[in-house]
Amino acid sequence: MKPIINLIIITLLTFTLTSCELVGAIFKGGMWTGIILVLGVIVLIIWGVAKAFGGGGRG
Repeated sequence: MKPIINLIIITLLTFTLTSCELVGAIFKGGMWTGIILVLGVIVLIIWGVAKAFGGGGRG
């Protein structure tokens, strides 16, 4: 059932968006995904360094 829904969405996007708008939307989504992933990695690194040097808050 899910592949059918994906096909319907792609078909609708193909007919409703021009190619430039579609490419712009894909890159905008990719940009935000990249920003969120980079921030997540930075938070994990800071958390790991804090844990390694005893900054966990537990005495």
